[in-house]
Amino acid sequence: MAVLFTILKIAVVLVLVSSLAEAIVLSLRNGWANYDWKAAGVSVVDFLVREYPLRWLLPLAFWMQGLEWVYQHRLWTLPMDHWTGWVACFLGQEFCYYWYHRAAHRVRWFWCTHAIHHSPNDLNLSAAYRFGWTGRLTGTLAFFALAPLLGMPPRIVLMLLSLNLLYQFWIHATWIPRLGPLEWVLNTPSAHRVHHASNLEYLDGNYGGVLIVFDRLFGTYIPERKDVPCRYGLVHPMRTYNLLVIEFAHWRALWQDLKTARSAREVLGYLFRPPGWRADGNGDTTEELRRRAALIPEEQPIAPAVAAN
Repeated sequence: MAVLFTILKIAVVLVLVSSLAEAIVLSLRNGWANYDWKAAGVSVVDFLVREYPLRWLLPLAFWMQGLEWVYQHRLWTLPMDHWTGWVACFLGQEFCYYWYHRAAHRVRWFWCTHAIHHSPNDLNLSAAYRFGWTGRLTGTLAFFALAPLLGMPPRIVLMLLSLNLLYQFWIHATWIPRLGPLEWVLNTPSAHRVHHASNLEYLDGNYGGVLIVFDRLFGTYIPERKDVPCRYGLVHPMRTYNLLVIEFAHWRALWQDLKTARSAREVLGYLFRPPGWRADGNGDTTEELRRRAALIPEEQPIAPAVAAN
């Protein structure tokens, strides 16, 4: 594990340097005014606050103890001295990550944190490390409890999760094309561009970490289309560079909705139903937005009115 921590420390430097190099190259290619340096700065501060003071204030120890408790009651023990055990841990971690990530988009409680990752209106490498500050408070690691129950050592699972997130750094690039047959197995820049897009055609898809196979298995894979350019950011774009607004706007909106709830059902709905859910049924969930947009499809011309006799 000490070797892993050393690798991750080196990776942090490489990630920051690589995102800066991309910013300079894109600025030289497209013009300095066309690269959002302020947004990149917000991402850097988000990262530094999360990785240093908040890591000390909100340590991982509590969740590690919980996962260790589950591991003590595991159903069986995987052979970690054999390659099959490591393959099982990798696939188990990827499976848990898929369902965590899917819930992060489909359950408002988790979306309040995850929305911060989707708040940049441009997709680039600096967006990869804007994660928000409240993840450890919301219980996201509970999604990984299945892994130790099935005999996967928690420290191995968390190590693979760290490598999973490190892998995802490079797929936040817009300048890498589709990668042919790899698109069937791996989460690629093309697949992740779709994931970050706010177009109605692309919402709520491609949740995988390293692998895209679980999206294909569970029906959430959405391919990138040449005729639908990706529009990045949130459905209701974040137009501010105020870091505190970016970090807490969704939590504030959730609190405002909870104050208007008239029953326990509505409270639970605002907490655990998809983002945009409204008690009166007139919300902005993905399904409702698509339903309204499909009333008069853009590609379908409106038939001329027939004159009355």
